[in-house]
Amino acid sequence: MAKYIFVTGGVTSSLGKGIIAASLAKLLQARGLRVTIQKFDPYINVDPGTLNPYEHGECYVTEDGAETDLDLGHYERFLNIFTSQANNVTTGRIYQSVINREREGAYLGKTVQVVPHITDEIKRRMLLLGQNNQWDIVITELGGTVGDIESLPYIEAVRQLQWELPEEDLLVVHLTLIPYLKAAKELKTKPTQHSVKMLSESGVFPDVIVCRTEEPLNDDIKRKIALFCNVKPEAVIEAPDASTIYEVPLLMMNEQLDLTVLKKLNITQFGEPDLTRWKGFLDKLKYPKAKVSIGLIGKYVELQDAYKSILEAFVHAGAMNETKVQVLPIHSEGLTPENVAEKLSNLDGLLVAPGFGHRGIEGKITAVRYARETGLPFFGICLGMQMAVIEFGRNVLGIQGAHSTEMEPDTEGAVINMMEEQKKITAKGGTMRLGAYPCHIKEGSLAYKVYGTSDITERHRHRYEFNNEYLEAYEQAGMVASGRNPETGLVEIIELPNHPYFIGSQYHPELKSTVEAPHPLFVGFVAAARQYHDKKIALRPSVVTTEA
Repeated sequence: MAKYIFVTGGVTSSLGKGIIAASLAKLLQARGLRVTIQKFDPYINVDPGTLNPYEHGECYVTEDGAETDLDLGHYERFLNIFTSQANNVTTGRIYQSVINREREGAYLGKTVQVVPHITDEIKRRMLLLGQNNQWDIVITELGGTVGDIESLPYIEAVRQLQWELPEEDLLVVHLTLIPYLKAAKELKTKPTQHSVKMLSESGVFPDVIVCRTEEPLNDDIKRKIALFCNVKPEAVIEAPDASTIYEVPLLMMNEQLDLTVLKKLNITQFGEPDLTRWKGFLDKLKYPKAKVSIGLIGKYVELQDAYKSILEAFVHAGAMNETKVQVLPIHSEGLTPENVAEKLSNLDGLLVAPGFGHRGIEGKITAVRYARETGLPFFGICLGMQMAVIEFGRNVLGIQGAHSTEMEPDTEGAVINMMEEQKKITAKGGTMRLGAYPCHIKEGSLAYKVYGTSDITERHRHRYEFNNEYLEAYEQAGMVASGRNPETGLVEIIELPNHPYFIGSQYHPELKSTVEAPHPLFVGFVAAARQYHDKKIALRPSVVTTEA
């Protein structure tokens, strides 16, 4: 049977439970164990698909079309494996399932309550992934912070599982904060003590305590935490701030977190961790040979998590190219034809990001035109690709009112139109074109050169598509549909062959980029930006100085 690790958080949110869970999973995986991670979120939304990015960051989409929490992106990027619908569960989904069963009469007229009915459903889903003999260890991250009302059913479910499962089959890792008071020059353990006390009062006793800290923890502090939190000193793990999240597995290995966990789970057969490729990636990341500046044109740029997967894909592609990628967020609402040159002239590449709605659209179109006309490397994702189509339709083909029916339902130039199967759908949650679909790429195209193959699958999240009624006119004018769905003819990739690097994808390539497998489109884009940068430097007039 699989063994189960639960990761809880205390003191404050945003401590990095997802990164700690992913780092532990990476270390266990590197020792030869089969590991997966799941996330339980305490909000009542059925999934984050309808949440504003300002509320919850990006919505991550899995291969099977689940709209999930962004932490699943970390899991996939660290472990280089796919997650699924089963890896992300929300309170809304739990209650929806229980209520549906009540309506069907499954509870035989009994009063449906949080305990046992809600907690039983939580436990069922917590154990689900471990029941098919696919995984040795299932790590479950519990969203929220201990003490939150929303988290209580999950904590209660873990308490019951601690009683129901053999002691060596379940382990709880509690992540807390050790604040440093600069005025007193002291690290304070009291918040951690209170957090563990609150967790213990709910009947859950942590086996390992991971302490986020800005300053190193000495042995005396570790012993103090161990004494007052009822764990062994070796089970108190220091988690210092890192220059990149990808250092965290190595920091946790230095603290022997994985060995402590394996000992407590009574797992005796494992190898030495093989992190050769991981360390090679970190070396390239830390010691780049070049630097480029990429403009990220979006409308949620105030919140970094809104474009989390894109930013991480640039990290992966930058390391592959041994190039430091400086991503400069640029709000599309502030771009106009009058200031676009001033704001974009110092860039080496331009990415127009995904999004929904009318706000900031004209700024994105203006940015695309600048990149097309100046030869600046361009990459458009989903809405970004659609903006490239609209810009080309307006300024090259001269299509009157070229637009998307998402923003202008009555436009006469609907070069982007709602997909036919979407027109009868009225519900919002989970109804877009979601998940992995095949794409056939034209040989000889830029996309074919980048991918190195003609058949791929990529993940989608959209309702609107390129209007194929205009396809012939676009291709005659020079914009090529180099990738199409082999079954429906949907345009998946557009590009301009006479441009140094101009490509757009209807799908979201950032969702499949990992440390060990950087996405080809990002790798090619960063390489093009580096060439553009080097050419720009070479063309600068040299400064000649003479001595008086």
